[in-house]
Amino acid sequence: MSAAPGTATSVRHDDDSLLASGRQVLATEIGALQALHARIDATFAEACRVLLGCRGRVICTGMGKSGHIATKIAATLASTGTPAFFVHPGEASHGDLGMITDADVVLALSNSGETDELLTILPVLARQGNALVAMTGRPASTLARHADVHLDVSVPAEACPLGLAPTSSTTAALAMGDALAVALLESRGFTSDDFARSHPAGALGRRLLLHIRDIMHDAADVPRVREDATLSEALVEISRKRLGMTAIVDDQDRLLGIYTDGDLRRTLDDTSLDLRRTRVASLMSRDPKTIGPDQLAVEAAHLMETHKISALVVVDGGRRVVGALNIHDLLRARVV
Repeated sequence: MSAAPGTATSVRHDDDSLLASGRQVLATEIGALQALHARIDATFAEACRVLLGCRGRVICTGMGKSGHIATKIAATLASTGTPAFFVHPGEASHGDLGMITDADVVLALSNSGETDELLTILPVLARQGNALVAMTGRPASTLARHADVHLDVSVPAEACPLGLAPTSSTTAALAMGDALAVALLESRGFTSDDFARSHPAGALGRRLLLHIRDIMHDAADVPRVREDATLSEALVEISRKRLGMTAIVDDQDRLLGIYTDGDLRRTLDDTSLDLRRTRVASLMSRDPKTIGPDQLAVEAAHLMETHKISALVVVDGGRRVVGALNIHDLLRARVV
């Protein structure tokens, strides 16, 4: 008896077969990208110039899997200095075209270049005067012919063995979108600081935007005693303000040294010391590591890691104490 239509007559799922399948997919997609690499030419540069000249936003659009890729391209452009957002072409003809102004450039994705929802809105975009950059796998398609600039993202073959599921074609479109975004980034002189400003909650944003003054304990909360204070007075101050140390300051609030929990443990090993009579200044660290309020929080993390310390006094240019922070403050701010 023959197998029913659509029913596999044999299924291989041993390790060798699975590995071979995965490697074949990657080999096919690598081949697609290599073919795409050869098409980064004057047309690509023209597309970049159109996008650089955009006075509004780059409107990325596409249906189905192309829509997913367009959404990601919009996000990449927006986070690298080119304002962009995604508009669903099906919704565009039902009111969302109002989101597109005559200052915008449209970046349309369709592997076939014949997606009905995209072709429906082309006359409206043309009447409004929007520049159109298209990515398709068919240079002779309707969308390609109506575009001001067409980027050929055709692939030799899909990685899907049935030739049906978009695989290599979506990889090629995504890579072309990345190529556009990076070329525009470099043309605009976009920096890591610019990137951080659009990613304030991300790791890079915290590294490049968060300053000491943003997370430090203010001056009033910093443990401090004068240099004539006794060790017992210093311990009371450490316990009261709970930063694991106290600053020792002069009458101008200038930092002279610090005394920490670690110093206390070493002090207690000396049973001859009188806590009520010994001056903390005789036991303090006289050249402690400090940091300024305008330095980056990540610099505090580097200092603590390098010197194996858990707290820093924050001082101004005259070495007056203006704040303090410890490793727990950096952890709460997710700097480390």
